[in-house]
Amino acid sequence: MEEERHWFSQEEDEVQKIIQRFERMKRNNENYFFDVIEFETIIDYYLERNNQARAFEAASIASKQHPNSVPILLRNAKVLLDRGRIAESLLILKKLETIEPGNHEIFLVKGTALGMMGDIQGARKMFDLALAKDSDDVENILFSITSILQNLNYYKEVIPYLERLIELEPYYPEHLYDMAYAYEKIDDFENSIKYYTRFLDEEPFSDSAWYNLGMIYNKTERHYEALEAYDYALAINPQNDFALFNKGVVLAYLGKYEEAIHAYQEYLQIEPESHEAMTYIAECYEKTGNPSLAKKYYYEAIELAPDFTDAWIGLGISELNSGNAEKSLGFFRKAAEIDSSNPELWYFTGKAFMLTGNKKRALRCFRESLKIDPYYQDSWYEFGKIIIEEKLATRTLPLLNKAYKIIGDIPGINYLMAALYVQSGNNKSAIVHLKKALELDNKIFEKFIDLFPKEINNKDIRSLLKGLTRNT
Repeated sequence: MEEERHWFSQEEDEVQKIIQRFERMKRNNENYFFDVIEFETIIDYYLERNNQARAFEAASIASKQHPNSVPILLRNAKVLLDRGRIAESLLILKKLETIEPGNHEIFLVKGTALGMMGDIQGARKMFDLALAKDSDDVENILFSITSILQNLNYYKEVIPYLERLIELEPYYPEHLYDMAYAYEKIDDFENSIKYYTRFLDEEPFSDSAWYNLGMIYNKTERHYEALEAYDYALAINPQNDFALFNKGVVLAYLGKYEEAIHAYQEYLQIEPESHEAMTYIAECYEKTGNPSLAKKYYYEAIELAPDFTDAWIGLGISELNSGNAEKSLGFFRKAAEIDSSNPELWYFTGKAFMLTGNKKRALRCFRESLKIDPYYQDSWYEFGKIIIEEKLATRTLPLLNKAYKIIGDIPGINYLMAALYVQSGNNKSAIVHLKKALELDNKIFEKFIDLFPKEINNKDIRSLLKGLTRNT
């Protein structure tokens, strides 16, 4: 082992000497001779460090000194790819194919070029050719292919190559991690969980893997398992700020606001200027009935990031909950000046206008909220409430029918149209929309129950609502 370390040290020293000599040549504007192997070292050194300018310079000088060298031409093709000059790279690769048709590296680079052009089928064909060219180096070729596909974000296509790599190198748990990540990127969360779990069986002290697993559990609504995964990540690395922040998010979602506040406070010790964490703490204090502390954190968040819309919206909601509708409108206006594409902003602005008695403005706000997000069910309810209170059902239904044709089957609009048709006496149309609404999401009916008359004469509608309404 000592001899191996010594060998690596010697190799690194040699590389540094070559690089220093090359940079001295550039600095002094002189011409030195380097052999092919030295130029390979120089170009690879700069490519690995993503120094495109230096790699291009080295490749250009190398091409002049060794114009017919296959390794230099190949590196030239790589450098051109790095600079986005795909067509020029492919011309060199076409020439190299005729010179050294058995060189697998040529096909790897050509596959990379085709992948960059979006021709993934062509890229895979080249990669398979590369594997066929050298049966003695399959593991390294597979590793190169998986690295290329990951870098190009072809996560679905990388999976079959990773499967082969795992079979050939079962002793490298890193391949399991790559597979888990690939499945995560294509939203195949069950397989992703399976491979992260396999990886953690081999490497239980990887805080990044526990964190990633927590994120997937959260996406699949397995919130308590997500918390457990974040706790493992934090036990391994208490400074894993991503795990700490997302632990707070999950705790708040589960209604554990005091615990969420504690997690966010810990996060702020690592990232003291996180306006997002301050805003989320404020929201937790709002939920626990402590508006003064909520406002304190909202103001601190705004001081750090004056253009952070969520903090302005939070302040507006806080004032609205305290009964200060007029004051809340000032904060909502400020938020709208920064970013008017938030459906929640328009929903709460509408609520504020309702409290000030301006139903016309409120109606516009709820409509704006639904333009941005047709799935914002609370806005459908408030929108419908005003229509029914103002007896606008007959005038509104034709407009809703037009909207329905555009946005399609969404629970909120179906519940609202069903309620309005009941109000206007068109039970046949009411049944159509109510059936569709219940089919799409019967759990949210409680949001819309007050839009329906307390007494419903039609037996078919009563039958549909049996077990769902409090009036039956």
